Amino acid sequence: AWKLHLLQWEEDSSKYSHSSSPQEKPVADSVVLSFDSAGQTLGSEYDRLGFLLNLDSKLPAELATKYANFSEGACKPGYASALMTAIFPRFSKPAPMFLDDSFRKWARIREFVPPFGIKGQDNLIKAILSVTKEYRLTPALDSLRCRRCIIVGNGGVLANKSLGSRIDDYDIVVRLNSAPVKGFEKDVGSKTTLRITYPEGAMQRPEQYERDSLFVLAGFKWQDFKWLKYIVYKERVSWTHNIQREKEFLRKLVKARVITDLSSGI
Repeated sequence: AWKLHLLQWEEDSSKYSHSSSPQEKPVADSVVLSFDSAGQTLGSEYDRLGFLLNLDSKLPAELATKYANFSEGACKPGYASALMTAIFPRFSKPAPMFLDDSFRKWARIREFVPPFGIKGQDNLIKAILSVTKEYRLTPALDSLRCRRCIIVGNGGVLANKSLGSRIDDYDIVVRLNSAPVKGFEKDVGSKTTLRITYPEGAMQRPEQYERDSLFVLAGFKWQDFKWLKYIVYKERVSWTHNIQREKEFLRKLVKARVITDLSSGI
């Protein structure tokens, strides 16, 4: 199954700063204001970006009361979103996680080019979605009142930690790009719900993907959507980068000692 992941646009935080005009030098008593998602001014307990300064403080009273009876490790419906709003009031969810056939109504994301929006991609996305039957998680996962999720990174820090069974206990296991699973189940688990990638990081052979997992494209540039269209329509795939040219460029940098090739693989 194919999913188009929507990278949500975050407004430039500079819009929420109040200082002297560009012609004037900043003064010592200039004021920096932060706002929540509704445009309300935040207090001094938040930094200029809108994050709670004391992130180690106790949960807000309303959250502590609401989730007081949940046991350690239990799934808490709405908890992550509520806590995120408490520490970062500008947090909001104005658009669905995955693009679906209603994407044209999201005017805000159509104003920006990838990765911040889908400007100029309407026809490509429409073509892809026209043959995409599902736009959400599986019915079994969607039916869960609460979903426990884990994102498994690609670093070697998991090696010899034997966390595989613990990772597999989560409802949704998210993996990135071409991170291997087979042969490493003891440390990274065997379950994959979503594999989020972009063309250059994707596995190249269908048999490498885990059965019943969902492929999620995180589009960073317009060529990424074109690449997915090639895949969906079973057309000849054209790479979004000239890899050979990039290697030649990197080799020149190595030769000039601008960079060092530690892997001797360029």
